[in-house]
This record gives sequence, C-alpha cells and structure tokens, in this order.
Amino acid sequence: MPERRWCFGWTPAATTPYRVERRFSAFKESDWGNSHTNVEGLSTPNRYGLRNPDLTPAELDRVRGGGWDLALLQKVRGPICLHFDVCGVSRQCFNVLHDHRDLSVHFMLDLDGTIYQTLDLKERAWHLATISNTRSVGIEIANMGAYAPASTNPRRVVCPGDQRATRITIPPEDWRPAFSRGELHRPSARPDPVTGVTQGKELVQYDYTPEQYQALIKLTATLCRVFPKIKCDYPRTKQGRLITEKLPDEKLKVFIMAC
Repeated sequence: MPERRWCFGWTPAATTPYRVERRFSAFKESDWGNSHTNVEGLSTPNRYGLRNPDLTPAELDRVRGGGWDLALLQKVRGPICLHFDVCGVSRQCFNVLHDHRDLSVHFMLDLDGTIYQTLDLKERAWHLATISNTRSVGIEIANMGAYAPASTNPRRVVCPGDQRATRITIPPEDWRPAFSRGELHRPSARPDPVTGVTQGKELVQYDYTPEQYQALIKLTATLCRVFPKIKCDYPRTKQGRLITEKLPDEKLKVFIMAC
C-alpha cells in the first residue's frame, strides 16, 4: 500500500489563507494594497470565515477569540465536499484559490497522494460549496476535471500512455518538489477515460491516481472519526439510490443539517 504523506510544510505563517499576501507573485507586489489593485478578482484580504450556525450568543462570543473546543466544533460539523481542482496539481490549485479567487479549502490532495492542510477545521473555508460552506470540510483533488465528449478538453497535464495505463504528465513549469513529490509521470487508476452522467450531461474525465484514492480513504476515515456524526457515505435517497445531481437548496439544507 502506498505510503500516506501528510504535509505540514504549509503552515499558517507561510502559505495558507491566513496570509493576506499573494504567495505566487513578486514579493514587492504581494501585499494587499498591490494585490487589490493588480488582480481584478480579489475583493477582500480575507479568504475564510467563521463557522457560526446554531451557536448561542455566548458560544459565538467565545469562538470569535479562537476559543473552540472539539465538542463545540463537532456541533457545527457538516458534510465532506470533494472537488476536482481543474488545475492538475495542488500547487496550481493553491495559486488560483489564494492569488486570484479570494477562496480557500481545508485540504488539497496532490497526484502523488500528498495531503496538504491549508486551513484549520475550525474555520469556514470558501470553496465554492454554496450553502454547504458554513458546515462542510472542503477537499480539492488534483485533476483536470470532466468535459463533454465532443468538447476541447484542456488536458495539458494528461496524455495517453501505453496499452496498460494512462499516464498523467506534469509539465516542467508546474513541477516543484515541495508541492508534488515523486516522478513526473503518474499512472491513473483506470487506463481509459471515465464516462458518466452528471446533472443530466454525459461527461468524460481521466481517473485519479491510485495514490490519491489511498490517501483520500485515509483522510475521509480520519475526518469521520474526528466528526463521528458525519456518515461516511454518498448522499442517497430514502430508497438507497445514490444522488448524482445537485439538490435544490431547500433539500440541500436538510441534508447538510442531517450530516
């Protein structure tokens, strides 16, 4: 079984959403004043918020100062939201979230199975989970994403390999040992592109790597242990059918509260 790597190299003092400076720009241009002027998409130096649903006024006043305990955090826990990052590698994902989008996420999962935690679980990450953001734990998985079969798929980090596997190739400009370890070529878990129906549309994508699947199993199991009220399962109907389409907001709220 591949070794799990959990990287603590990205500390709050270095490269996490706690910093207001952009990580991937020239140092003299990285402060908030320059960032706000130079990057149209940045509207606030804050890239995360406070988990505050169902807290009493006294609890809210306490946690505003950082006074969370595990029992209180478990009270506002929610679903685990898995995203493919459409960036290919975690380094580029962090670049987009932090330097260009005013967004954040709790964990990033790189091609070689390395897990990066960029935000404390007590914080509310902004990871495009709509009304789920307040309660959820966000995980961005390195992958170029899914596209319509006939469309132009920007698979610049993914190319066909031999008869046995599809190999994901990391371009030299995206290669940094501190952000993705191992070889420049990674086999996907399945040799052929995966086809499925999402929101009523047929989409195609390359699979995740075996290392990503193994790391994700360990990460989700750990989160479900820390937050025992989270059921480690896919959303289902009352009849047990997997729900593969986005729930309407009202039904989504019910589901989130039940997690």
